[in-house]
Amino acid sequence: MSLVYLATPYSHNDALIREHRFRVVNRVAADLMRRGVHVYSPISHTHPIAEAGDLPKGWEFWEQYDRSVLSVCVRMIVLKQDGWEESRGVTEEIRIARDIGLPIHYMDP
Repeated sequence: MSLVYLATPYSHNDALIREHRFRVVNRVAADLMRRGVHVYSPISHTHPIAEAGDLPKGWEFWEQYDRSVLSVCVRMIVLKQDGWEESRGVTEEIRIARDIGLPIHYMDP
């Protein structure tokens, strides 16, 4: 199995924007899964846990978790959702992917 990491922006002061980003990436992840891609979306997989457990929403908390997952992925897809270029998390995920030699593909939502 080849796991693909789906990076997208999440953090924002407005909870409605975080929720919107969560819903968009879920639809994209579902479409990729439907096409047979084994995808890991950190937002899809951790947003419900973060909300239920009142966990921090920023990169500082999630960095080590994301590094662990990226280390077992074969490529990264960056979803060019609004805010992706300004997102600290996406910027850091791309940097880590480059550091470990993952191919990076960019996708429009």
